[in-house]
Amino acid sequence: MAKIYYEKDADLALLRGKTIGIIGFGSQGHAHAQNLRDSGCRVMVGEIPGSEPWESAEAAELKVATADEVSKNADIIVMLVPDTLQPRLYRESIEKNLTVGKMLMFAHGFNIHFNQIVPPSGVDVTMIAPKCPGHMLRQLYTENSGPPALIAVGQDSSGKAKETALAYAKGLGCARAGILETTFAEETETDLFGEQVVLCGGVTSLMKTAFETLVEAGYQPEIAYFEVLHELKLIVDLIYRGGLSFMRYSVSDTAEYGDYTRGPRIINDEVRDEMWSILEEIQNGTFAREWILENQANCPGFSAHRKHEVEHEIEQVGKELRAMMPWLK
Repeated sequence: MAKIYYEKDADLALLRGKTIGIIGFGSQGHAHAQNLRDSGCRVMVGEIPGSEPWESAEAAELKVATADEVSKNADIIVMLVPDTLQPRLYRESIEKNLTVGKMLMFAHGFNIHFNQIVPPSGVDVTMIAPKCPGHMLRQLYTENSGPPALIAVGQDSSGKAKETALAYAKGLGCARAGILETTFAEETETDLFGEQVVLCGGVTSLMKTAFETLVEAGYQPEIAYFEVLHELKLIVDLIYRGGLSFMRYSVSDTAEYGDYTRGPRIINDEVRDEMWSILEEIQNGTFAREWILENQANCPGFSAHRKHEVEHEIEQVGKELRAMMPWLK
């Protein structure tokens, strides 16, 4: 069982007198910076001068400077720009300012686990990963709540890395829900696996293939869209609320019986073997190398995939149907 920490286990006083540098005022960064500020912490934001995020941070009444200046002045430097931008930003603006006693923090373990960023000795390396999008992290905080988060310590030079990271998580509001202990390796590998096999890759491929099957069988594309994509939200909401058992309790007996008897025919031994292959590619670094090289080549394959997927019939039909649903806006 994972070790779980709550508010009683975290002491915000450990952040007193420290400057926290939030590098990036995007999806996660805006929430981290404002939640910590509202928790009484001293916060700086690192952004590109004149950019929209810089102006947004100023509008939120936060102190904004370049990543170089922030990393010089901050005791805790939090990398919240996209994974693909972090290594270069680290080399150009942050590495030279990582003096002994500072902490380098992440919200995802990719660049540490796959050695794209190798911090010097003498600094703490930690991770706090809230399990929700940034806008929800901010909203929950304002409602005196918070999402669960993961904590990991990659390097404990001070002897207090975990305690300081727990204080940071408390400042975000995550200690209200619970902070689960993990490692950089476990978080990175399970996160990539979940995205590829279920949350993004698996689900989208399942929906597209089911849509194509119905359309090729002569059914109307609009009906196929409703049955294999639109209604998925209803099922996911039930699972999110009470797990698989609550979903099965809530749907019809017919649907439940089809779940038990036909689901394993879709996710069969061949699919299970492919999942193991994908997991192995994540664990041995094959996927990481592929993604790093793709970015170094300016993402030709990634861009082609994007263009192809946007043109899929399920997207065209969905766009027309969603226009009939003003409540979605």
